Amino acid sequence: MDFANFLIQLLNSLQYGLLLFMLAAGLTLIFGIMGVVNLAHGSFYMLGAYLAWALTAQFESLTLAIIVGCLLAVAFGWLLEWLLFRHFYHRDHLDQVLLTFGLIYIFEELRSILWGDDVHSVAVPEAVSQSIQLTENLSYPVYRLVVSAVCIVLALGLYGLISKTRLGMKIRAGAFNREMAEALGINIRLIHGVVFALGVALAAIAGMVAAPISSVYPGMGSSVLIMCFVVVVIGGIGSVRGAMVAALLVGLVDTFGKVLLPQIAGMAVYMLMAAVLLYKPEGLFKQ
Repeated sequence: MDFANFLIQLLNSLQYGLLLFMLAAGLTLIFGIMGVVNLAHGSFYMLGAYLAWALTAQFESLTLAIIVGCLLAVAFGWLLEWLLFRHFYHRDHLDQVLLTFGLIYIFEELRSILWGDDVHSVAVPEAVSQSIQLTENLSYPVYRLVVSAVCIVLALGLYGLISKTRLGMKIRAGAFNREMAEALGINIRLIHGVVFALGVALAAIAGMVAAPISSVYPGMGSSVLIMCFVVVVIGGIGSVRGAMVAALLVGLVDTFGKVLLPQIAGMAVYMLMAAVLLYKPEGLFKQ
């Protein structure tokens, strides 16, 4: 592998890892703070991708589609938490699994009714449709670099929100000791609504920015859900920092595995997870 090919695969692994972080961060926030096992998280990724396709056709602008889609995802997450999830916080994890597993089928049927079962493509915005020429025969799309930059900005924003703001302090307090936080006057129900809406929005944004790269198709949420859980387990359940490190590791292993060792590429990520859990059963970072 020459340097140009190595650089392309490195950038691909970075972009894939950052997208996985967007998904895993929402999942680990919802579980770490609310204690909810959400198997339907991949459906929010699918929702974002279909919103990108439908709204881009409506507005003829992917950027505007992402802004409107993000607002719709936040509203949908808030409504879903208010209608369903807040009634399952004190229930057994099996009840939560059954609820979210049922939601997967409901979302898939709604997707089929609203948008059909065809595969769709989303055009890359003209402003970022160029490629950077690396060699005479190799180039790298500018849009992939933009996706990586958007994910990095959102990751820094999430870190600032959780670590540096008063809202983040309340979120951490509610995750650490819900009863004490409520006794101090923190509205835990409001915090849970904010966290769930944030988790849905992160997954939907990941789906929206990934739509021009991976296309939009039925069942796309299920394909990323397993990898998302792998990231959460490797990083440590409830740890946003762990989700970031694990997502980048998974991106590297998966991308370079497919290039260098295609025979075992399908197992490489799970071998990484097994190796991490063998030495650190709680993941790389505890909550």
